[in-house]
Order: sequence, then C-alpha cells, then structure tokens
Amino acid sequence: MVMDMTKHDRLETLPCGSLVQHGQYNDRVYLMKATDAAAAKLPKRLIGLAQNQGYGKIFAKIPLRMGKEFETSGFLQEARVPGFFNGSEDALFMAYYLDDLRAKESESVNYENIMKLAKAKRNSGIATAKGAGFSFRRCQESDVSAMAKIYQKVFASYPFPIHESDYLLETMRDAVDYFCAEKEGVMVALASAEKYQQDSNWEMTDFATLPKWRGHSLGVRLLDLMENEAVRQNVKTVYTIARAASAGMNITFARLGYHFGGRLKNNTNISGQIESMNVWYKSPEK
Repeated sequence: MVMDMTKHDRLETLPCGSLVQHGQYNDRVYLMKATDAAAAKLPKRLIGLAQNQGYGKIFAKIPLRMGKEFETSGFLQEARVPGFFNGSEDALFMAYYLDDLRAKESESVNYENIMKLAKAKRNSGIATAKGAGFSFRRCQESDVSAMAKIYQKVFASYPFPIHESDYLLETMRDAVDYFCAEKEGVMVALASAEKYQQDSNWEMTDFATLPKWRGHSLGVRLLDLMENEAVRQNVKTVYTIARAASAGMNITFARLGYHFGGRLKNNTNISGQIESMNVWYKSPEK
C-alpha cells in the first residue's frame, strides 16, 4: 500500500508489514511501526531504501527486543521511552545517518540552555497558568476549516499535511482527537492526541497557538485536558516529540511532569527547516 501526500512524504507498507514514511520533504526514512516478521532483515532493508532514494537519515521507532539487530547494522539510540508498548516494553528511537552533516547540530548549545529552563520548571503544573477568559473543548468535524487555517498561520512546514482540512478530517475519523482553545467563540489554539490503542500510548502533538494569544499558557491547559482524557481511557504512556528549539513547548511538558527521553538530531521538517526534536514521556496519573 502506497499513499502519496503531494508535497509531503509518503506512507508505505513494506512487504514484511512494517509501516514507513519516506521522502525528500523530511529527507529521511521514518520507521513508524515495526513488525516482527523478517525483523533481522529490516535494518538492511531500510538502509537500502534510504541509499536508493538519497536520503540523509533513517529514524526508527522500535521495540526494545529489536535493538540488537539495529545496533549491529550501525543504528544509534537517540531516545528511549519506558513502557511504550502496553506499559511493558520500552521503545527505542534509533538513528542511522547516511549524511555525516545530518548528524551534526549547529544549535546544540541553545538546545542545552532550553533544557535547563525546562527542567527548572518541572512539575510546576498549571496552577500559575494564565489562560483566563478562554474555553477549552474537543474539536468536531465541522471545525476542520478553522483548524487548517490556524496550522497554516503557525507552521511554514510540517511533517504531515495538517494545513489541509481534508487530512484533518481523515485523521479525526481515524485515530486522532483534536482539542482547541477559544476566546469569545473564536478558535485560537490547537493540539492533538494521536491514539495508538493497540500499544496503549498516545502521542501529544500538533500544538499551535496563534501569535496574538501566546503567553497565556494555552498549550499547558490543552495538554492537561488531553491527559485527563488519556486517564479516563486507561492509557499507559503519553509522549511527545517536540522541537528542541522551542523553549515554550519543552517547558510545557516539563511543567506537567514529563521525563526527558533524548534528542533526535536534525530529524523533522517543521517551521520551514529540518530541526532537532526532543522526546518527552510520562505515565498519566490515575
């Protein structure tokens, strides 16, 4: 199965059943879901795909039990999330660089300074959040046009086509819940929870606040709302892959007690360029 995503990378199911996203947009192969079928051959298959297409990086999200096969093939661990799969098996976020420059970060000092700011705010919660006069709710299918307009204004680029209302509607009908903040009935901020029910984990992602309304802690409040829903549905692990250069997003997750899992170097095309991403995770509080 192959699905073209126009300007974006495409999703493809490999013969072994593993799901990958790849293309020049992110200049990478992203192993989104690995199957046990032909697991020993999977690393070489991914390397061959990346070499044939001239990509600079392979990013693989795999269960711990596959780690040795990937390490033997030259993959490096960049992040780890305990209990990612049903609360019982860790996930490894592995990288393979075909372009040496892709493995070098020019903003590493800035990233470390942002991490210091985030860790200083850890577990501060939402008690001091502003956000007065805003309302928060789950988005409906009728909201997709307004949602797309916000994403168009906030992100110059994004690894998935969230700028398109048709894509938002498709994902909403599949396994993504979107939540919004409103001011006097007008949508001003968004976030989403990508639900992987089979593995009992949710990815908290797609945070976007219109420039006029930044500084009101809307991201923290949306995250708290999504976590409450995750608790209600007995989800075992919640996590995010956040821009390493965004102090606000890293502080948001630290404030609600997330743990830092590692940094994915030069990983994702977001806000107009390839950026490094930080992995944060936690077990929702019951």
